[in-house]
Amino acid sequence: MANLLDPPIVRMPELGQDPWLNTPTALTKEQLRGKVILVDFWDYTCINCLRTLPYIREWERRYADRGLVIIGVHTPEFKFAAHQAQVAEAAEQLELRYPILIDSQQETWTRFANRAWPTKYIIDSQGYIRFKYQGEGGYSATEEAIQLLLRQRDPDISLPEIMPPLQPTDVAGAVCYRTTPELHAGYQGGGLFGSALGNPEGFVTGGIMMYALPDEEYRREGQFFLQGFWRALPESLAFAGEDGGRVLLPYSAAGVNAVLSPSGDPLELMLGLRTSEKTPLVQIKLNGTSLPRPFAGKDVLYDASGRSYLRVDRPRLYEIVRDQTFGSHELELTFHARGLALFSFTFNSCVVSSSGPGSADTFRRN
Repeated sequence: MANLLDPPIVRMPELGQDPWLNTPTALTKEQLRGKVILVDFWDYTCINCLRTLPYIREWERRYADRGLVIIGVHTPEFKFAAHQAQVAEAAEQLELRYPILIDSQQETWTRFANRAWPTKYIIDSQGYIRFKYQGEGGYSATEEAIQLLLRQRDPDISLPEIMPPLQPTDVAGAVCYRTTPELHAGYQGGGLFGSALGNPEGFVTGGIMMYALPDEEYRREGQFFLQGFWRALPESLAFAGEDGGRVLLPYSAAGVNAVLSPSGDPLELMLGLRTSEKTPLVQIKLNGTSLPRPFAGKDVLYDASGRSYLRVDRPRLYEIVRDQTFGSHELELTFHARGLALFSFTFNSCVVSSSGPGSADTFRRN
């Protein structure tokens, strides 16, 4: 188990003094000396981060009174997620009680030389970084590292057994496929150069464009396609018509998530303004029909006639499709309010079982 740990060479950098949640004062590494520390870089719109949080919550419950301090460093991917109120609301809904640093200027991210969401660092009681894990998974190894450093701190400590996987797709034998890659909607971060927007009209940066759906033969996976009036913004595309803006997404995955917002304007969101007096709606179809209930993600609702839809009440990640199998489909979203904004699509790759032995595009969890 000792081989899990890096040698005590690199010291933990100082934490930023940005706003903090769940603590009355900013934490410093000097205050934390003598504790084992888990630093989790995350973002509340990141599906991979959200999937790791059940483990981090459980580690906080198991080990907080045994010498472990968990610190969430929220470094935003999108500008709206830099606002303290948005992060605080997300932390409350996600039941995160440990201290969270709102790293809106990426100060702490830079000090750690971090590169991806999520990434976990474990620091020993002497202040050295001894373990790092980037991405989902590695939960047993991470907990083993926590326990090893707690035992180094207190050889007589009593610790529980390593906990089993908390999610079915984390169990050994689950099959993970190569999905459609993450797709961003704005003209920055892929925008003008290799954008995920597949319409031949392209972008009018900062302006409004009327889009027509290309014929089916031209709608290929790895891009999304628009119909109606849309405004191109740096991080998003905002519907600019009165009603019925459509987004078509050919994809291969087990699940689909989208970062959506009532507005694409970060200032408007910070001020709590809404583009409509009512909660904006997005109607959902899969392969041309209402989303079947067995495929519905946790954010999907149904009206009396069986039509599937989302209520976009605030800027966040919405789970749209949650399938038990991997497959190729076409998702259709229809926006029913001016200003509703699409930021990105992300995809889930893992399923509990597979009928075949797998291929070059799959791997099995160990």
